[in-house]
Amino acid sequence: MTKAEAEPPAPAYRTGALPHRKSTHFAWEAGPEARAALARSLDLPAIARLRFAGEIRPEGREDFALTAQLSADVTQACVVTLAPVPARIDEPVLRRYLADYVEPEGDEVELSEDDSVEPLPERIDIAEVAREALALALPPYPRAPDADLGEAVFAGPGVAPLRDADLRETSPFAALQGLVGGGKSGGDDEPG
Repeated sequence: MTKAEAEPPAPAYRTGALPHRKSTHFAWEAGPEARAALARSLDLPAIARLRFAGEIRPEGREDFALTAQLSADVTQACVVTLAPVPARIDEPVLRRYLADYVEPEGDEVELSEDDSVEPLPERIDIAEVAREALALALPPYPRAPDADLGEAVFAGPGVAPLRDADLRETSPFAALQGLVGGGKSGGDDEPG
């Protein structure tokens, strides 16, 4: 690809230069190079399509909010067979950038219910926000339609392996189920 044919980079905005009276709109359609780089960074076999569009709007005197829609077609590896598993992502994204954000201190930090709040950066890199949003939106355990783990059986030499069915029959809960299912009638055993 020559310089004239190079794909345009994702927009990045210096927060000091963003207007405080109107929203800044953006739309980024990742080209082949950007999709390949994103796929490598997220350990994905492929990203066929990625679009990230929205706005950065002022909130108060110094803060900003980014609202956007992330749309992507990705391929993940099956957690059982490593076969390709396609996934379609269509996710709303919200980031609130606060100029007076203070990082919580101490050994035990209570997590805020609002995980969209971040300190105001010098630059808002649209590609990085899209990458983070995509990483959070990916299905955590992709499985191919016919993928089956089967039953793992472990036992030492000369020992009969313990199977799931054996555990169900000998568990304390199975004994409890026998008592409840046995139709124990009331009488002297009931608490009074």
